[in-house]
Formats: sequence, structure tokens, C-alpha cells
Amino acid sequence: MYKFRTWAKTPPKGWNSWDSYGASVTEKEVRQHAEYMEKYLKDYGWEFVVVDIQWYEPTADSSIYHAYADLEMDEFSRLRPAANRFPSSEEDRCFKPLGDYIHSLGLKFGIHIMRGIPRQAVHKNTAIKGTDLRARDIVQPNSICPWNTDMYGVDTTKPGAKEYYQSLIELYTEWGVDFIKVDDIADSKLYGAHLAEIALLREVIDESGREIVLSLSPGPASLEHGAYLEKHANMWRLTDDYWDNWAQLRDMFDRCQKWASFVGEGTWPDCDMLPMGHLGIRSVDGGGSDRLTRFTKDEQETMMTLWSLFRSPLFFGGELTDLDEWTLHLLQNERLIEIHSNGRNPEEVYRDSEFIVWKTETDSNRWLAVFNVSDEKAESERISEKLANIVSISKHDITVSKDTPAKDGSNTIPAHGVVLFNY
Repeated sequence: MYKFRTWAKTPPKGWNSWDSYGASVTEKEVRQHAEYMEKYLKDYGWEFVVVDIQWYEPTADSSIYHAYADLEMDEFSRLRPAANRFPSSEEDRCFKPLGDYIHSLGLKFGIHIMRGIPRQAVHKNTAIKGTDLRARDIVQPNSICPWNTDMYGVDTTKPGAKEYYQSLIELYTEWGVDFIKVDDIADSKLYGAHLAEIALLREVIDESGREIVLSLSPGPASLEHGAYLEKHANMWRLTDDYWDNWAQLRDMFDRCQKWASFVGEGTWPDCDMLPMGHLGIRSVDGGGSDRLTRFTKDEQETMMTLWSLFRSPLFFGGELTDLDEWTLHLLQNERLIEIHSNGRNPEEVYRDSEFIVWKTETDSNRWLAVFNVSDEKAESERISEKLANIVSISKHDITVSKDTPAKDGSNTIPAHGVVLFNY
């Protein structure tokens, strides 16, 4: 059994910089978000602070990539933080000061990386630490990412390939990294999943002895690789970038239904980030720029409930420092926290054109979530009768959770909304 299963028992929860800042987040902004999380969310299980893509690019300024940009890199072909954006990284300190600060708040530190080795390392033929080999000795130059020009793939069969990935994990361990989001690997868009590099990453992380969550992007991951991903990763994306529109949320019910059997201790199919609150501050992805989420409150409650029952990792994508009280309370919802942290055997148990019903259980409760996926409100009394047939008990033994994300005693379920029952 792999070591990661012995410690990674609860799906990760945290903040990721992408939905608000694209590739351009700064150290000041990361620290501000860590401080907010420590003050308002840490006690509710939110703990990861993740710096997304291009932290090594001095010129990054939005979610639009700069082709063939000059990147900050050390002598061993390893990318390092851009000092103009992360000033504490100067004098070869790299991300250690930022990691130390996040840890001082009782939180965990994560970074995004691209699969492979930097193109500029190959062009300069820089060294591979701990070997007499160089970047060109391990590169797979026809293995490229179609949407980002930073990297070439690594040929895992070549001498030096493992040493290169070991040197990355050694460096990230020095920085105090607890979470690595690896991109262009779960679904590369050109070649499918890069299974050999996934396995090599798992191997060197386990050999390092450090407890690092391994998250694989982008999606959609292929269901045919489910057992392989379950063996080698903690998280793997079920979709390409997920944004704040009902069509993508509705589609996620289908994806969760297919992947539910893979939810387990240390392994979590990933529904992607939560595009809530203030989004797109320096990002133009997702069909919009600077905005408040386009999800209605009912849709946000549906999303949080589905993600929690399914036990997807929860990574908030909006700006925390101006978060409204309603959204904060949703992130602090105690019933959803109990289900997300301790739920077992999540399963879709009913579906028609109007309703989708999921169930799960914890040590103290059994839960049913009724999602109204239609565009019209529905009567909850009719739902109670239907639920009684589904779970074969009296409707009088089914009660609306007092802390449900809907609807404070209302006898209807709004369009795109949810009611949480226990029985």
C-alpha cells in the first residue's frame, strides 16, 4: 500500500489563485489570502494556500500566457520564483520564506507545476542535479503542451529522468511544499494521460518521505485510467477548467455519478475549483473578466452540496479579502463540513428530468440531498414522498436538516437548488 493513503484521509480544502489572478498572483496577495484563511476559515478545515501557474515568469500579468517567455531557473534546470513578484525569494531563498510564513499560520503551502522540463533548460542544455547528465539527455522534445510553451516532456525511460524529478521534490521539500498541482498530465489534449510521468512523480514523492498531496490536471481524466489514477494520485480532474455557469454545474452530476466508486481514503476525483465570490480580477478566462460569480445563490448551494457529498477537494477560487458574509457562511456550513470530512459511500440513488438525489452517511447521520435540476421550483412535500419510496422508510422519518443550505422551512425547492435531508 502506498504511503500517501496512510495520512491523506480528508479531501483537501483551500484557496487557489487561478480564478482571480490567472498567472499573475503576487506574494503580497498570497500572504493576504493566507491571513484571511487563518482568521476565518482554518477552524472549518480550510488549510491549503496554492500558488497557481507561472510563478516563475517575471512578465506574467493575466490568464493569457506569453509564448516563450524568459523564466527564472537555477543551474539544475529547475524553475524558481520570479523575484519581482515574490520579493522574499531573492538571494536563492526561493519559496522557503513564503512557505515558512504560511506554515506559521497553521496552514499548508501548495504550488502549480507543469509536467516535464523547461524548454529553456533544454535549449541551454543545463545540468541535472546529482548526475553528469544534462537536460537534452532526458527530454522528449515531441511531447509538448498545446496551450503553454514552457516545457518539454521527460522521457522516463532515460537515465537521469528519475534524478531530475527527485531534484524537483528535493527543492520543493526545502520550500515546505505540501501540495503539488501538476498540469498537462491527466489529459494533455494531444496525447491523453502521461501515465509514466504520473507514476514517476508518485514514486519520488513517496521516496522523499514528505507528505505531499499530488493533484493532476487538467481534465477530463479518462475513466479507463481510473484504477491507475487511484493507485498513483491523490486528486485528478474530472473536467477542463470549470467556471460559473449552470451548464457546467449540471454536467458535473453526470461526471460525479460515473466516478463515485473511486472516492476513497486518500483518493478524490476532483470536480475542480469553486468559482464563487469576486472573480477574474486579472483573469479573462471562463467567459468573463472582473466580476462577481454568475452563479445564483441556489446554484452555489447546489455546487457546495454536490462537491461535499461526492467528497471532491474544495478549492475556493474567488478573492477572499472582500468575501461577502453569505458566501463565508456557506464555506463554514457545519453540515457540509461533516459530510465532506467524514462521509462514506457517496452514491446517486435517483434521477429523472427534474430531480437528482444523492445519499451518503457519516458516523452520526444518513444524508439525502435532493437537487432540483429543472428551471422551475418544486414542492418539497412531493419530494418527501418520493424519497420515502427511494430509501424504503416512512416520510415522517425524513427531516430537513436545520442547517441545510436551503431553505429555512420553505416547502419548495427552488430551480437549480437543493434541500438536504437526514433520516
